Amino acid sequence: MSFMTTTIRSLCVTAFASVALGTLVPAIAHAADPAGGTLPAGTVAIVNGVAIPQAKLDDAIKASRQPDTQQLRQAIRQQLIVAELFRQGAEKGHYDTKPEVVQAMSAAKVNAETQLYLRDNIQPEPVTDAQVKARYDAIVASLGKEEYKPRVITVADDATAAVVLSKLKAGGAFDALARQYSVAPTKTAGGELPWVSFRTPVKEGNTQGLPLPVAQAITQLRAGGVTPAPIPAGQGANAPRVIVKLDAKRPTQVPAFDQAKDAIRQQLQALALEKAAAQFSGSLITDSKIVQ
Repeated sequence: MSFMTTTIRSLCVTAFASVALGTLVPAIAHAADPAGGTLPAGTVAIVNGVAIPQAKLDDAIKASRQPDTQQLRQAIRQQLIVAELFRQGAEKGHYDTKPEVVQAMSAAKVNAETQLYLRDNIQPEPVTDAQVKARYDAIVASLGKEEYKPRVITVADDATAAVVLSKLKAGGAFDALARQYSVAPTKTAGGELPWVSFRTPVKEGNTQGLPLPVAQAITQLRAGGVTPAPIPAGQGANAPRVIVKLDAKRPTQVPAFDQAKDAIRQQLQALALEKAAAQFSGSLITDSKIVQ
């Protein structure tokens, strides 16, 4: 089942439930035990003999992320009652045996057991405070005195680059041309890149992930300037061509360690998890017989 199909069905169920709730609330009140029977402890309602536990109501209140009021509790209680009536109706109609329901249950089971299996078996190395500080120091050491806010238009060949440069010289907007011609993921943002900083002269391995000629060009532009010729972003005749504009530059702003440490720790933890997952996957492959 596709994500779109699942979303549409979820929205339909929500809409039907809302309509049904408005219709059924008076009926629910009318159907209440006229003798005012006492519910068992930990139960908020009994629907045709099936108890709705207090814990289910409490979980729904928390999931709603709304202030816990008596009105909200009453509304959600009625929703739970309606949902239980729907469930009972589906059970009576044997909808649990329909192929799409069986398939959904199977997929949910596989997903749940896989997630638990991975949680229990992939154990990344803990990230230490010393590693976080070392990473922070390395980042700071890689920065130059200035940082730059560039835009790029990446095209496949010199002919397209010549068209773009011609339109720029004629007054075309760089961001609009990026959206029209660029083949890079940044095209939807008008070619905009985040602030970057390099120690100069820029050397391979310290380019913030940019091709070395592009990083070097960024440091040589004045604010508002555009590279006069396309820059090859790789080796060979088929390498993409990049046109760079520098929107702004400023003295490098280095966040204090206390401001940056949480983000750095999360990045290192993500890398540790990725490494552990790769090692675990590799061990499974090594110990398995796979025909493809």
